[in-house]
Amino acid sequence: MLHLNAFLFGCGHHTAAWRHPNSRVEDLGDIAYYEELAQIAERGKLDAVFFADGHSVRDPAGAGTWFLEPITALSAMARATTHIGLVTTVSTTFYTPFHAARMLASLDHISGGRAGWNVVTSMFDAEARNHGFDDIPGRNERYARAEEFVDVALALWDTWDADALVLDRAGMYADPAKVHRIDHDGKHFRADGPLTVPRSPQGRPVLFQAGASGQGRDLAARYAEAIYAVAYDISSGSRYYADVKQRIAEAGRDASAVGIMPGLVTYVGSTMGEAKAKKAELDALLPVEQSLRQLSMFVEQDCTTWELDAPVPSLPPLEEFTGPHGRYDTILRIVEKDAPTVRELLGTLAAGGGHATMIGTPESIADEIEAWVQAGAADGFNLMPPLYPHGLTEFVDHVVPILQARGVFRRDYAGSTLRENLR
Repeated sequence: MLHLNAFLFGCGHHTAAWRHPNSRVEDLGDIAYYEELAQIAERGKLDAVFFADGHSVRDPAGAGTWFLEPITALSAMARATTHIGLVTTVSTTFYTPFHAARMLASLDHISGGRAGWNVVTSMFDAEARNHGFDDIPGRNERYARAEEFVDVALALWDTWDADALVLDRAGMYADPAKVHRIDHDGKHFRADGPLTVPRSPQGRPVLFQAGASGQGRDLAARYAEAIYAVAYDISSGSRYYADVKQRIAEAGRDASAVGIMPGLVTYVGSTMGEAKAKKAELDALLPVEQSLRQLSMFVEQDCTTWELDAPVPSLPPLEEFTGPHGRYDTILRIVEKDAPTVRELLGTLAAGGGHATMIGTPESIADEIEAWVQAGAADGFNLMPPLYPHGLTEFVDHVVPILQARGVFRRDYAGSTLRENLR
């Protein structure tokens, strides 16, 4: 059965979304806005809603990327929903395992067993300097810390047996024999335990990971119960899928039980023309000069003279490119697959970057989703609507019913916890 999450991100995943007249930019600090998004996702029977997180402000004049702290927001959203999973990013670079384990166990209790943790290592020096570091630690150190962090958190969640609470008013709240220390003393962390929060409904939150690098993929293979991925087309998705599934099996785990969900940007219209017009409307709100300068940096040539509504000029093949290959390879894939104009390319990069982008009718988008799954490129998708709430509403109201009618997506939730609904 197909898995679908909704990636909640400000006014939408298009960087110009906040400038759209229908955006809810005034509501970014209002918890009711996020509760509404979660309720829309729950109406569509999606597995979960997901928050990324960041620890620095990059451009105050640009889009409102971060506002409410995610676990605080999800705790409120738990009270406005009943079944939808609630997944948050928690950085292993800046938190401690005890702090994270305590907050996530609390969210699991508050939500009745719907909490998930996206395990990440942070990336930017600006974030590090908000946490007492001069710069971000090196990759090897970050991933070593992350592995120890997850191991300690898992141990802390197991410090309370499922039947530890006695609640005998005669004199025993919990059975001391069923509440344990962990006495961890490692390279990066010390934690005696036990956790201050008794065992939560799921035992522990569901672990997600978004590993792109080799070390990230290995971390996902060892711990993740579901994986957020980046792939623009089926061929790149299939390569990532096969590689990570193999790593999971080599780690001694059941690869079929770990769902891989690439990000997915959709523009839904009653016709292809209407869907393209929705993209064009958002693309027209981009600051052109700034976007062209950024593109010039990605392709290492001057793009500022390129004609916006003409096809993208010919670009050198990847093997001849001397700059960073990741973003450039994505641009080549977009040009090859979609043959965009320069303006359309800027818009695609502004809405999800290297993530899969599907533009069309509900039927054509459902066809593409099924094609990815049948080709072994995905077990589902992490939805990244370019404009909230409209993009999510359109997907839920028009694409989900087609997937349900085809028997590839649930009509109702099978269980009460996030882990049950991901099976």
